Amino acid sequence: MKPVIQTKLPNIGTTIFTVMSALAAEYQAINLGQGFPDFMMNEELVALVNTAMQKGHNQYAHMNGLALLRERLAEKIERLYAARVNGESEITITPGGTYAIYTALTTVLQPGDEVIVFEPAYDSYIPNIEINGAVPVLIPLIYPGYAIDWNLVKQKVSAKTKMIMLNSPHNPTGSILGADDMEQLRSIVKGTGIFILSDEVYEHLIFDNKRHESILRYPDLLERSFVCFSFGKTYHCTGWKMGYCVAPAAMMKEFRKVHQFNCFSCNTPLQFALADYIQQKEPYQQLGTQLQQKRDYFQQLMGQTKFKALPSYGSYFQLYSYEGITEEREKDFATRLTKEYGVATIPVSAFYADGKEDKVLRFCFVKKEATLEAAVNRLIKL
Repeated sequence: MKPVIQTKLPNIGTTIFTVMSALAAEYQAINLGQGFPDFMMNEELVALVNTAMQKGHNQYAHMNGLALLRERLAEKIERLYAARVNGESEITITPGGTYAIYTALTTVLQPGDEVIVFEPAYDSYIPNIEINGAVPVLIPLIYPGYAIDWNLVKQKVSAKTKMIMLNSPHNPTGSILGADDMEQLRSIVKGTGIFILSDEVYEHLIFDNKRHESILRYPDLLERSFVCFSFGKTYHCTGWKMGYCVAPAAMMKEFRKVHQFNCFSCNTPLQFALADYIQQKEPYQQLGTQLQQKRDYFQQLMGQTKFKALPSYGSYFQLYSYEGITEEREKDFATRLTKEYGVATIPVSAFYADGKEDKVLRFCFVKKEATLEAAVNRLIKL
């Protein structure tokens, strides 16, 4: 008799990003689906990694992350958000933001706990909850602006609610939370035992002079929160898979118990390089302006097509409605665009547990201008 795996994720297949990227490669399509730049990252940061390796920084770093990097992250957080965070006890370096999210959920959740998730949601959230035996409570964002219905949140909060998950700037929609959203959240969790998990991997990718309403700005929210970040999104090095989590010391102590028996330690030379490079404020201060120019340029180009842009105030992405072009389902249309027109996108229905359809596709605009131009030249033929 052979051993049989009883799957912990019976409703989960291969992630849509892998599926669409494979399809793009098969049909030699321009990949505006998966969220990564196609241009070079900063040469100075690359050189710093090389220097760190040559200096011999190639063995295990501290389990919690390089102390110097955590110290400089704490300085950056105070500078940006006026929040006093202890780098020694309240910051842990992780192999990517998604890992930080999974570890935070695993730290807190017990079987039967409920977690409020807003849809469309980044595709790791629900599997991360379910694999811990907890239950996602799904609340749809209000189309087309993808705002939170806080009255519905109040209705969904129960004695079983263990956590509320937030994501701003939001993947896949590009929407952001405003100050009023934070006040609504504060009123809902006040006096409760509810945790917050805030996915802020796109913290610097915010447009139109908007302010990033980080949980770190709100001491009463931070005291119950795990806040997750990504170096990959900030410095155009998504393949590095480097991120970090910020949480109060008592919560971080439990986070590290899980972390130590999973990853244990992250890439050492990258941490030395980031610790040096993070002192330069200019790269992340200018990031929003630089990527807004890409968003605006892509939107200008897309004006020649039949697609209609939905607002994007942050992230790598903008959603485009294809209502009026075809009645096809989102995945079918995205597949046909890849095969017949040579442009890969992501159907937003993939970010809903029930496959809800708004007739919108997600486009990644963080590409070279020539890439965006070539893609739109193909889409014009629709």
